[in-house]
Amino acid sequence: MKHTRRQFIATAGAASAGLVLNGMSLPKIENPQKKYALEVYATKWGFKGSIDAFCKAVKKEGYDGIEAWFPSTIQRREALLEALDKYDLKYGAIANTTGSTSAEHLDSYKNNLNTIITNHKPRFINCHSGKEYFTFEDSKKIIDLGIAISKSSSVPIYHETHRGRILYTAHVAAQFIDKIPELQLTLDISHWCTVSESLLNDQKEAVEKALMRTSHIHSRIGHKEGPQITEPRAPEWQKEVQAHYAWWDKVVLHKKKNHELLTVTTEFGPANYMWTTPYTKQPLSNQWEINVHMLQEFKKRYS
Repeated sequence: MKHTRRQFIATAGAASAGLVLNGMSLPKIENPQKKYALEVYATKWGFKGSIDAFCKAVKKEGYDGIEAWFPSTIQRREALLEALDKYDLKYGAIANTTGSTSAEHLDSYKNNLNTIITNHKPRFINCHSGKEYFTFEDSKKIIDLGIAISKSSSVPIYHETHRGRILYTAHVAAQFIDKIPELQLTLDISHWCTVSESLLNDQKEAVEKALMRTSHIHSRIGHKEGPQITEPRAPEWQKEVQAHYAWWDKVVLHKKKNHELLTVTTEFGPANYMWTTPYTKQPLSNQWEINVHMLQEFKKRYS
């Protein structure tokens, strides 16, 4: 579906009315996915050029879409939608929660989801949700709100396994998985490796639960001391690389068995996620090239 400037202005007006959260949902769209499929997205994180230049480069490499924060201004939103149309790319949005209390996080989450969905209907929304120190009950309110909005809008909403957020470690995530059947994850398991200082060999049951609830993957590879290795093709990191592919293999097998769509974002990050040399702060590896490598590996292994 094309997103013309006129259509954008019309939907922007709808956003001000708060349609999604005030009883009027967007029209439901049936999922056309009849069998397993893989879509690979590029991260906007670390790209220095315009959104048009980014989407042009992404399309050239063979990505299916992009994952990026939803812009805060009308001008940048128009530019995003125009670039997506121009290069025929899908869009995965990122939403977060902010504030000094759990109630403020909940309110910000509602506003952020409302802004995204009433201005544009993304393929999915990946959420950085809550804080790791929230009570189970306060965290559940955030997750339940996302589930309700996902149902009313037909936009899939996933919660990322991210440090500092609700699902910051495997054993905590397992508790939410057990008690919230509709919880769906963005699996960035590199965070769990860092938090636990391990490749999670002693938490296999909790990890297995998360793999079966994963709908979206961030394909960054972590290690015991950090969330990102320097170079996935380097021989010194192959233990970590193979551990991550073993987890992703299980997610893919589950998606194939259930005839479901799997989306993946190649999310090796820039400095300071990317290691740098002292004093000069020059990155040790090329972020773009590594992510393209991960794109090619996922297409070859899982398509």
